Amino acid sequence: SWREGVEKDLDEVLQSHTVFTNVSKGEVAKKADLMKAFEDTKGDQTEICKIILAKGDLQVSDKERQAQTEAMFKDIATIVSEKCVNSDTKRPIPVSIIEKAMKECHIAVKPNKNSKQQALDTIGKLKEVLSLQRAEMRIKVVTPVKMLNKIRKLLTKLEVTIESE
Repeated sequence: SWREGVEKDLDEVLQSHTVFTNVSKGEVAKKADLMKAFEDTKGDQTEICKIILAKGDLQVSDKERQAQTEAMFKDIATIVSEKCVNSDTKRPIPVSIIEKAMKECHIAVKPNKNSKQQALDTIGKLKEVLSLQRAEMRIKVVTPVKMLNKIRKLLTKLEVTIESE
């Protein structure tokens, strides 16, 4: 949230303004090492912390990573559920059924790829185990009378089913 500019108060982001070489062992970084690595800060720990927050690598714990993966897995299943219907009944498929099918197909979540793109890739793989198809979109087109023939030709060319005029 610091990098996105959501959080402005440094005290809300940091537990301590101290720089550690190994936080789990409680080893504090030596002043000489900090001066060498961050020459332009003159040893100011707060400024060093700001640089680390801006440019440093973010370490994510196993639990956080697992929670993110599970959330993305559910997000992908939800997107698939919203975009697809059962090809036999034309009814929506519950998210729980899609999640189960995703696990059966051994679909892995890629954290560096967005959920929507993964959901589109997943649809193709799920067609092998589920009878699903992309849901047809219903749109309402309002047009001036003088444009009616032009719009009708365009819709016919796109193989669109016209419900009413």
